[in-house]
Amino acid sequence: MSHRPRILVIEDDAAIRRAVVDALTVSGFDVDQAGRGDEGLAKALQGQVNLILLDLVLPQGSGWTILKQLRAAHATIPVIVLTACGSESDRIGGLEAGADDYVVKPFSIKELLARIQAVLRRSPQRPQLLSHFSFQGGRIDFERREVVFDNQERDSLSERESELLLYLAQHSGRALSRDELLQNVWKLTPNGFSTRTIDMHIARLREKLRDVGTESHILLTVRGKGYMLQSNAKQDREP
Repeated sequence: MSHRPRILVIEDDAAIRRAVVDALTVSGFDVDQAGRGDEGLAKALQGQVNLILLDLVLPQGSGWTILKQLRAAHATIPVIVLTACGSESDRIGGLEAGADDYVVKPFSIKELLARIQAVLRRSPQRPQLLSHFSFQGGRIDFERREVVFDNQERDSLSERESELLLYLAQHSGRALSRDELLQNVWKLTPNGFSTRTIDMHIARLREKLRDVGTESHILLTVRGKGYMLQSNAKQDREP
């Protein structure tokens, strides 16, 4: 893949698609495009893209179907939904379905480019799913959803705990804000939602990682920024 970010534009309106493709190309992105749902899904499932711009109303397959199948196959590829449906319930529905952002038509190219850059900064080089993550004293087994310590003791993880740890592990070494975790793990827009539930999950995870005491050394709190998972070894990724 080129070192430049590659974006797939799935949009049936030829004029909008051409304007977006031209703007992205001028801005330094590699761009692929599709005007039908089936064509867009086929290109998206190849996985050779860094971000997807997805219209929801498409011929030969809806955007909702594409998003659902894409999330099942490639959970980490960023998706920005482009749609004329701008109600609050539509936006929440899009985010809960797995979209990373939601842009309502008509939109300005300048705004779209800013949102693309924000999503790419939030999730740089979206990594593949991890099967294991090593930390000081043990490892996390995401396939079995459990923490395994060096002495072979084990502690099971709930589905949400595993999802939260997976996202933290995929971005280990970077502080993740509560809003980012809420949007990308809980699939909820941060506005109007309490982030206390994230703090509670972090506290429980520290207990399961045996990372409790006066100072955490695995699941760190970065003042003013959020939480960061600290690794001590190279991680095992799925092929």
